[in-house]
Amino acid sequence: MMVRILNAYFPARALLVCLGETILVAMSFLVVTRVYLGPDAELFLAYEGGAAKILLVTLVFIVCMYYLDLYDTLVLTNRREILVRLLAAIGIGTLIFALLYTAYPSAQIDLHQFVPGICLVLVLIGIWRELVVRGLSSHHLVERALLLGEGPLAIDLAEQFIKRPEIGIRLVGYLSDDPGRMNGLPLEYLGRCDRLTSAVKKSGATRLVVAVEERRGILPVEGLLSLKTGHSVRVQDGVDVYETLTGKLPVQSLRLSWLLFSPGFRVSRSLLFNKRLLSVVVSGCLLVLTSPIMLLIALIIRLDSPGPVIFRQTRVGQHGKIFVLYKFRSMFDGSDANGAHPPVGDDDGRMTRVGRILRRTRLDELPQLYNILRGDMHFVGPRPFIPEQEEELVQKIPLYGQRWVVKPGVTGWAQVKRGYCITLEDNQEKLAYDLFYIKNMSVRLDLLILFVTVKILLLGRGGR
Repeated sequence: MMVRILNAYFPARALLVCLGETILVAMSFLVVTRVYLGPDAELFLAYEGGAAKILLVTLVFIVCMYYLDLYDTLVLTNRREILVRLLAAIGIGTLIFALLYTAYPSAQIDLHQFVPGICLVLVLIGIWRELVVRGLSSHHLVERALLLGEGPLAIDLAEQFIKRPEIGIRLVGYLSDDPGRMNGLPLEYLGRCDRLTSAVKKSGATRLVVAVEERRGILPVEGLLSLKTGHSVRVQDGVDVYETLTGKLPVQSLRLSWLLFSPGFRVSRSLLFNKRLLSVVVSGCLLVLTSPIMLLIALIIRLDSPGPVIFRQTRVGQHGKIFVLYKFRSMFDGSDANGAHPPVGDDDGRMTRVGRILRRTRLDELPQLYNILRGDMHFVGPRPFIPEQEEELVQKIPLYGQRWVVKPGVTGWAQVKRGYCITLEDNQEKLAYDLFYIKNMSVRLDLLILFVTVKILLLGRGGR
């Protein structure tokens, strides 16, 4: 099962693990505080800021665990990865507090509380994670589901259910009038679509996912209504399920009626005003704060290689409008003089020594704060690309031009979900994520994307 938070979808089990560990961390320090201070514990918690100090400790350790992917669904059942990452999170959290307490001694928790609290956290979370691993592997806590249909969407959904047992749904079989298209998957074929009711009763399924490509004259509407009303079976559209599982839209399987009548894809004036206000205020402040860093970078670029400090390139913005994007130059001057703009490789000979560092740390993108300030871009949105590339992709990928209905961004849902785009398939998947963002666009989702972007920057992921 997936839960919608901040206009994005998260596995309910991962959220439960995070909530449980938040309680365990806070409880560990509360227990140690009461044991260490005895009757004075109430005084410490109520009048000396003790509750706020424990809340800060809890928040920092949970963020550290999130940044080290301890709530990633691929890590939830891996005992070795859990142990290694948990120890790393505790170590990083302790280092953060060493620096924090040096700068702000008033926020400090006594060492006789901090060290035993950390030890208790390790013990309790270790026990909790073992219970989680056993619970996730238990068949008693898994919902049984059936898949109705075949084709690309049905295959993608089946693969998602099979490789992601942590969502708590087990696909027990499928029904299709053309079963040969699903032969490559380890699923039981339960008959044609008209045998829907008997297949549900036989399998004991409580959820039915409809992924039929051509529905007219094929979809057993009466049978679906009977299952939904008389047998308490949850009937779901395959496109909706795919969106919640993957955080993207199935571009090749989207129906025009779904695009027109589904919730979302509506940008209100208040949302646009809030995004613009946030862009102006934050970009203005960051330009002032980072100006010394940018001056230093400009000097280093000038000393490293001949050519201009700032790289200017035309990009496609909102409604297809062309604008000039500003970045620090990371390649040798004239590398793209012939008009070709091939994707940057890991060992690309066009990059300068300083440019490699700038790209890896994303510092080359600091001048884009000016683009944000003057209104070419927002902080969050689909990534803008050069006109030639965009025109080619519009011709080859359906709905690709829909990326232009909103302003582009420095970071975005597609950027935090996948890396650089090189092939046509890469760009098609990028569009799938961008359409999800446009459909669910909100300030809350923007804040989530910025939070994940900070994680990517700190861990040095995706830079090239």
